[in-house]
Formats: sequence, C-alpha cells, structure tokens
Amino acid sequence: MPDMDGMKDGKIYYTDIPQKTEGFFLKGSNSLDWGMKNRLARIFNPESGRTVMLAIDHGYFQGPTTGLERVDINILPLAPYADTLMLTRGILRSVVPPSLTQPIVLRVSGGTSILKELSNEAIAVDIEESIRLNVCAMAVQVFIGGEYEKESIINMTKMVDLGNRYGIPTLAVTAVGKDMARDARYFRLATRICAELGAHYVKSYYIDEGFETVTASCPVPIVMAGGKKIPELDALTMAYNAIQQGAAGVDMGRNIFQADEPVAMIQAIRAVVHNNETPEKAYDLYNTIKNQS
Repeated sequence: MPDMDGMKDGKIYYTDIPQKTEGFFLKGSNSLDWGMKNRLARIFNPESGRTVMLAIDHGYFQGPTTGLERVDINILPLAPYADTLMLTRGILRSVVPPSLTQPIVLRVSGGTSILKELSNEAIAVDIEESIRLNVCAMAVQVFIGGEYEKESIINMTKMVDLGNRYGIPTLAVTAVGKDMARDARYFRLATRICAELGAHYVKSYYIDEGFETVTASCPVPIVMAGGKKIPELDALTMAYNAIQQGAAGVDMGRNIFQADEPVAMIQAIRAVVHNNETPEKAYDLYNTIKNQS
C-alpha cells in the first residue's frame, strides 16, 4: 500500500471554471458514441469539417478499371494527399502497406458484376473484418428505385446496427441506375431515406439544379460522388459548387486517378474542399504542379 502520510492535498481544482462539454463539429453526429465520433473525425478534417475521399473500390464489380490496373503504382503515390481511402479488403490486404496512416472506408456490399443486375447486392464482408482491419467506416450501396431496392436498404440497416454496436460508422452510397432520373427530387428521396434509416453519412451525386436542397434536407453529412471522368477544370468546378452548396466533401475516383496528372489533381481538389479555392485558381495550381512534374 502507498504511504498515505506523505500525500499532499490536491493542487488546483479550478472550482470557478465550469467544465466545458463541446458539441461535435459534424452535422447530425453530436449524439453518437465517442468511438464513432473519433472515427468520423479521422475521415472529416475537424478544422474544415470536410473530407477528400479517394475512391478506388471500382474493381469490386467492374474489374481493373482504367487507372486501377496497378494500384501499387498508380494509387499509392496519391494516398498521402487523401483524407481517407475507400477500397475493398482485397486491395487493402494485398497492396496497401500497414504503415499507411490515412483512415480506411471499407466497401462491405457486393455480389454482382457489371454483367448482371447491379442492385442485387448482399453484405459481402463480416463486421469482424471491419474490426480486424481497423477501418473507420463501412460503405454500403443503396439502390433507391432499383429492382432490389428493399434488399439494398436492409443491407444498409444491418450494417448500421452492427456498426453502432462496435462504433464504426456506415456510409450509404446512393446508386443511380440507367433508368433513374438524376434530379433533385430523386436525390432528396434517396439521401433522406438513407439518413432516416441510420446512415451516418451519405455519398451522392452532384446536380446542377437543386443540389442545395439535397444537402439541406439530409440531416447527416453528404459527400459528393465524382462520377465519370470529365475535364479537370469541370471536375474542379463541380467539386467547388458542391462544397458551396452544402456538401461536406467529395469522394472522387476517376476524376483523380484518370486525370492527366493525378497527383496534381488531388492537390487541386484539396484546395477546393479545404481552402474554398475557386475552380480557376485550383486549376492554376493543378497546372503548376503538373508542369513541375
């Protein structure tokens, strides 16, 4: 037992200063548990409240996408500039070095390829894998309006329940089929359903008209999906508009790793997302880094 006789009275208790209980910086996340908030604070920069996610999970349904033929060569040089990587467990284990400090968002839904009906997905990764791999979030595709809409929603809610149990957030990824309307009404519907059923944040596409109503009506953060490859200035403009209209970041893949100079492009995207840089100035930055390379 310690010698109680030599103990001094307590030092300074600051009895005149109430302890502060700070609110969490991320939209709709204040009531989450500590572990959940901690993981979200690794995905989203606490200073800007935003994130640049690098999506490289395309191969889970369409194989070696252009730019992802060799993840070790094409993608790992980009990793230091991303706030988080979104990928599959196969790529994580086989290619990504464990010394990487960027948080991981793990793709956990799957089961179909581009040769079949994409909405017919199931949960393809056990929650124990997410814990074992120390990921910061789990991504589930949700096909609102798709043939297997109900099944995909239930996939998401199952992962929300499991994630809540173990402190791992669930990212709902809104999927748009070829027959679905890409307008504000659809995306308000899709993102709100995901949030209402427990998704901790939502990935959705940008639209030119009414995107601000999509972000306003969704009670959790929305990150903008990059979509198909478009010219670099157009991609920067799209990211800028999304951020200015309420998005909490971007989750880009092809518009980064298929750019003429991917390392320059991801840095330009970071300037837009975290520093509110205009598309024109971000494009100048892109060209400066590109020319230096």
